[in-house]
Amino acid sequence: QAQLRESGGGLVQAGGSLRLSCVVSGGTVSIYSMAWFRQTPGVAREFVAGISTSGATTYGITTKGESLEGRFTISRDNAQNLVTLQIDALKVEDTAVYYCAGAYSNSVREAEYTYWGQGTQVTVSS
Repeated sequence: QAQLRESGGGLVQAGGSLRLSCVVSGGTVSIYSMAWFRQTPGVAREFVAGISTSGATTYGITTKGESLEGRFTISRDNAQNLVTLQIDALKVEDTAVYYCAGAYSNSVREAEYTYWGQGTQVTVSS
């Protein structure tokens, strides 16, 4: 059974950048569609970005109607069993716990993902 572990979160000023990493163990990342979700207290988990086994990417749209494509970039390195999320031009509203997730098919729905990491906190200060 695959296990996912995120790293790279932290405290950063607005406008800065972070690179989140997700290492997959106990399985081969190449067979999974991978994604990043984020969650703030009291709010449902939000789809941020996904990447298929072939490398096709999908990005989420916030509740305010902002597309996350452009500031967020998801990538995968199957040889390293690694999925990354590059976040640029960070905003205070990006503050959340970011989760890495794996699924057997492409989806933006949280319920479709079988494997989850423990999350990494990203805090953006103004």
